Amino acid sequence: MIDFLEILKYTLPAIIVLLATILIIKQMIKNDQGKRNAEIVTKNQEVVTPVRLQAYERLTLLLERISPESLIMRTNKPNLNASQMQAELLNTIRAEFDHNVSQQIYVSSQVWEMIKNARAKIIQLINTAASRVKPDAPALELSKKILEDLMVIEKSPTSFALEFLKKEIMQLY
Repeated sequence: MIDFLEILKYTLPAIIVLLATILIIKQMIKNDQGKRNAEIVTKNQEVVTPVRLQAYERLTLLLERISPESLIMRTNKPNLNASQMQAELLNTIRAEFDHNVSQQIYVSSQVWEMIKNARAKIIQLINTAASRVKPDAPALELSKKILEDLMVIEKSPTSFALEFLKKEIMQLY
């Protein structure tokens, strides 16, 4: 019995020291891993933040370029009739949207939905105006109808989406 107590007297403190050392090492490893994770997140933010800001800029430009006023100014060509102008406007919207579709991965789902809704409402605005103009009428007539219809709306679809986009970016940065 004395031998057992003698052994226990020396081994119990050694076991306690060993357990304490293991716990301290585990905590140090955990802290070190936390620091590494924080560094990775920081480095990722340094890379992702400029790309996200660029996406917001490109989507802002998209909204500006598909606004009816801008569209009409850029697509208006001499000798176009209303039907050709309608097709030109819709093709321009489609091309602008397709060119920027990849930007959706950098913005929230809500912003992307607002942009898609703005595009859909502008297309609807153009098609509605075109339905009230003879297809062979001058393009100027269609342009006037689109702008008249736009003036009736309280807020342009692109303006509404642009405000939403700006609010989101202000919250993020």
